[in-house]
Amino acid sequence: MNQRKAGLIALAFFTVNALLYVFDSYGVVSVAGLVLTGSRWMFVAASILFALYKKSLTTWILVAMIIGVEIGLDFPAFSQNLQFLSKIFLRLVKTIVAPLLFATLVVGIASHSNLRQVGRMGWKSLLYFEIVTTFALVIGLTFINLTRAGIGIIVPGSLLKELPEVKIKTWQDHIIDIFPENIIKSVYEGNVLPIVIFSVLLGIALALLNEHKKRPLLNFAESLAETMFKFTNIIMYFAPFGVGAAIAVTVGHLGIDILKNLFLLLITLYLALFAFLLLVLLPVALFVARIPLIKFIQAIKKPVSIAFATTSSDSALPSALENMERFGVPRRIVSFVIPTGYTFNLDGTTLYLSLASVFVAQAAGIDLSFGAQFIIGLSLMLTSKGVAAVPRASLVILIATASTFGFPLWPIMAIYGIDELMDMARTSVNVIGNTLASCVIARWEGEFDDEKALAFVAG
Repeated sequence: MNQRKAGLIALAFFTVNALLYVFDSYGVVSVAGLVLTGSRWMFVAASILFALYKKSLTTWILVAMIIGVEIGLDFPAFSQNLQFLSKIFLRLVKTIVAPLLFATLVVGIASHSNLRQVGRMGWKSLLYFEIVTTFALVIGLTFINLTRAGIGIIVPGSLLKELPEVKIKTWQDHIIDIFPENIIKSVYEGNVLPIVIFSVLLGIALALLNEHKKRPLLNFAESLAETMFKFTNIIMYFAPFGVGAAIAVTVGHLGIDILKNLFLLLITLYLALFAFLLLVLLPVALFVARIPLIKFIQAIKKPVSIAFATTSSDSALPSALENMERFGVPRRIVSFVIPTGYTFNLDGTTLYLSLASVFVAQAAGIDLSFGAQFIIGLSLMLTSKGVAAVPRASLVILIATASTFGFPLWPIMAIYGIDELMDMARTSVNVIGNTLASCVIARWEGEFDDEKALAFVAG
């Protein structure tokens, strides 16, 4: 037995299981319920066997999701006893929010956004990042309001009683809440916006210091950021238990129909990202950066493929820097714009966060007005800047946003079951957006080398 054979066995059981359900649903053959249940559990066993050979955390998360669905279907009462596992996972993830935001924002701003050093390139990059990110937010909100993927989930009354009460606030209250009164209090209460403002101001203050004075605190922030990346990786080893339990609890509470909503959410995200590429990034490439499109696609093919496979923008960074320099972007520009964009220009992640936040509200039966969605969008304009370019970091921001606006967390745990599939697409768009941004700034500075771009050869 090897990984390939185990995968074929799992695929065979899945095919048999699917055919049995199709035949039974269309009345071709009447299949006993016991046979259907047995075929599902055989598929579960085959999936576990494949995961043992695959030895991949992502595979185990998907298998845990399958097991959770099966437990929720066959043992709905027992599945509710597994809720403590999902709560443990949520608590562990919540501990990451404050230090991760603080460290990544301080390092990003203090290291790359000293406007005295970078001059025009600094404000041009930030201006471009904010414009493009705003388009990403608008497209995300538009598509989730069109598809209404979260609508239709019937939430039991018992679950509604568990949801936190949302205190109605005026727009003045929302603005006041953005600014920190006591940073320790904000960390304790999980208020992410004051943490972001504090981190941004501290990063700017550090950027204004000379190298000797800012280096100790910057080293601390860099070390904290790397530590939190490792901390996140450790927590993710518990993800199969947390996700499997969350899916079991959700399916046990709400039934199998929630999977239809999750599939619709996945389709909505891919359509929204495609629309963003077509309506925003393509015109920017053709009319703003004025670059040869075919050659640009050849230049970004490798880093985008790496990002898609690993769901990590960081893993694609070396290849992106190298190829953009070979494509005609000067080193001093590409080495500033792309790393800065990893903090300020995560277009795919920002689009996903706006879309997923409204999905959570829809799933909970919370009717958000345009004004409320606009406020959420403004908050995401800030919080998305601190999203680390590592797999599943956006889960931290989504949980923080839900907590800030009083949304329940159970839809997020359901989303996490398909987060790997969504992360591939949004991370790829992040890399495309940042590589294109380096071309835009180079063209804006009058330093883009058209001859090198036309002569680019992948390899």
